[in-house]
Amino acid sequence: MNADRQAALRTAYLEACEMELRAFKPGNVSVHSEGHGMTVEDFRRSAAASAPFLCDGSLSLGERIYRAIEATHAAVGCNTNLGIVLLAAPLILAYEARRDGETLRTALDRVLAGTTRGDAAWVYRAIRIAKPGGLGAAPEQDVHAEPGVTLLEAMRLAETRDRIAFQYTNSYADILADSIPRYHSSLSQWGHEEWAAVAVFTGLLRRHPDSHIERKSGTRHHRRVAGWMDRIERALLDSDQPEQAMRLLREADAEFKSHGINPGTTADLTVACLLAVRLETLLMK
Repeated sequence: MNADRQAALRTAYLEACEMELRAFKPGNVSVHSEGHGMTVEDFRRSAAASAPFLCDGSLSLGERIYRAIEATHAAVGCNTNLGIVLLAAPLILAYEARRDGETLRTALDRVLAGTTRGDAAWVYRAIRIAKPGGLGAAPEQDVHAEPGVTLLEAMRLAETRDRIAFQYTNSYADILADSIPRYHSSLSQWGHEEWAAVAVFTGLLRRHPDSHIERKSGTRHHRRVAGWMDRIERALLDSDQPEQAMRLLREADAEFKSHGINPGTTADLTVACLLAVRLETLLMK
């Protein structure tokens, strides 16, 4: 891949990470509200540290993920972006590997089907560095042991309890089939990408329990979170001025953080949507 294309990929990734930070997502770190012992600058440094490795065409999928997380840990010393990196790496590789006439989704399916045990080993190492909250021992293919399966097979074992694993085994359905159309309709309605990102986030969190919340707290916050997202979503979609939902966003954010609720997986999926939109735009150039 030539230098201009590689630079465009890095820009697309960094822009997606920045736009997610500019969107007010209750319970998450954003320019509107920090929390959980992390700052906006932690996430910006994480994006900058991980970008070169995610866009390094000489690395395998698994090694890209490992090197990105290794660099992130060196930069900020905590897990800010494991989910983002896990979702972004296959998308970027799919863009690089796309054949003439292929859609991004077709190329992505081919990339995921071609994962190896080596990819799984690199990813297991990355997870051990990141130490995501709530991660415990697994009955099969525990990340603290060497994998005996490919990365896709490992994700298949986790798909019912982890929404990121679900993307690997279901063609990124939450992102490519659901969130991108929502993004475009919201952007058309309001003309502001930050609010389109909020709409993506609220739609995802209303429909799907957040894996990060459930790993840490089980299901006890599900009704609280879904109820807030339903109220915010209705306020957003019924208005040509999404700023009118700001009060609800602030109230939900305060309540979530007071209960230690951090919808981190949903934020990761939002970044992946914003990245996929940019990759699809690059494909049209």
